[in-house]
Amino acid sequence: MVSALSQLWSNATHNLVPRKEKTSSEKSLLTALTELNARQWAEFWTGWLAWSCDAIDFFSVSLSVTSLAKQFNKNTTDITRAITLTLLLRSVGAVIFGIISDRYGRKYPLVFNLLLVCVLELGAGFVQTYSQFLGLRSVFGIGMGGIWGLAASTALENLPVETRGLASGVLQQGYAVGYLLAAVINLYLVPEQTHGWRALFWCAAGISAFAALVRLLLPESAVFLRTREDARLREEKTGLSHGGATKTKIFLKETKKMLKAHWMLCIYAVLLMTGFNFLSHGSQDLFPTYIQTSKGFSSHDATVMTIIGNCGAIAGGGIAGYVSQHIGRRLTIIIFVLLVACFIPLWIIPSSFSGLAAGAFCIQFGVQGAWGVIPIQLAEMSPPAFRATFPGVAYQLGNMVSSASAQIESTGGDHLKTTIAVPVSSDYPDGRKIVPDYAKVQGILIGCVAAFVLVVTLFGPEKHGRQFEKHRAAFEEGGGDDDAEIGDVAPTPRDAEASGEKDSVDVKTHDHHEIEKA
Repeated sequence: MVSALSQLWSNATHNLVPRKEKTSSEKSLLTALTELNARQWAEFWTGWLAWSCDAIDFFSVSLSVTSLAKQFNKNTTDITRAITLTLLLRSVGAVIFGIISDRYGRKYPLVFNLLLVCVLELGAGFVQTYSQFLGLRSVFGIGMGGIWGLAASTALENLPVETRGLASGVLQQGYAVGYLLAAVINLYLVPEQTHGWRALFWCAAGISAFAALVRLLLPESAVFLRTREDARLREEKTGLSHGGATKTKIFLKETKKMLKAHWMLCIYAVLLMTGFNFLSHGSQDLFPTYIQTSKGFSSHDATVMTIIGNCGAIAGGGIAGYVSQHIGRRLTIIIFVLLVACFIPLWIIPSSFSGLAAGAFCIQFGVQGAWGVIPIQLAEMSPPAFRATFPGVAYQLGNMVSSASAQIESTGGDHLKTTIAVPVSSDYPDGRKIVPDYAKVQGILIGCVAAFVLVVTLFGPEKHGRQFEKHRAAFEEGGGDDDAEIGDVAPTPRDAEASGEKDSVDVKTHDHHEIEKA
């Protein structure tokens, strides 16, 4: 425990800026980008597209809260329950699809995942009752849960180290682009359709089907194929040939070894992602409702502000990802979260369209700027053989813990009230209307969460520039060890037992990593 606390203090005071270890093979960002081949570009943009689809599908509800409330004769809190249920079950999908991807490959699990999301999103557009809507969105959470881990591994693992910071920021802002596309569809297409909000869900389903087709046309991840071929050659060299059932047993054994060695890292990652998910969902999910209800703007104006905010998110994510390659992942996160804290007054005080739009842009620049570092931070932090499962499950468990953020804000609005000016009428003879004070509620929530994220990030680990693509696969002997690279010959169980190292390597070598030395 003393050693763990000492390492935490060292992370915060000495290891915030990673050491620069320039090698003869290191390239500039521009050189590395120009040397990318067509396959690497295609795999990256496929992962980006899949993540954008996730956002379109998810925010279809956020953009339709008012319409859904009218459709089912429910209040805002009731509708946001669908968001909560979706987030709660996303961790289940992360576990299922992450394990399948680390065991069998990146391509077909992502294709199936996108098709599942397509079918469920399509079905959501045909529901007739509130119960049907809740049930479908709950199952939908399982489908959505697998997308992030598979998209991130597909996009990042085939890129050179020099490009991964920028690529991480661009990848993560696929989510902001997806939200922006959903907002544009809601702004221009939905009002022109007799089907109303249902048209948004059907469009989202079509885009997910398109993403699945694109991924189907591309080959399997080059890194995964290379790892699998290395495993085959190693089996030939050692004379040990493992069938599918045996490899699955090895995979489960190595997973157990990884969890035993990295349990503290797992807890840390979930805490980090809990804070980040509260930060994003707390500033996004109820934003259109906040603008319409607490500020008195129209649905059209709220959608335009949402689009402006997502433009800030896209800019912040790309800039932060690039900066993190030079000053480190954690320091970049800290800088952008501090920007969020500085801009909270601009988010909640203005009453004009321009002021609120500026607040949306600045807050999302900071929030999604910090988020832009997360894909590569989690990938580098992860046990290398489990870089689809570990980041995806950590992310979605954080989602699960923060799943009630929209309901927390909605309930807070029921207790904190403010007044806005409205046209004088029989209902409002004094021209004043009492409404939920979502501005104050969101300001308090975002401020508290920003402080939490700062602390967790400051004391956390960082493995800047880690070359995780050199590690052997999770279905090989030694896959659960951090130092088992491609080309190494793994000791057989009999060899390990003879040397007295069986089952002790995973604990003694790592010593729980004391929250993973940076």
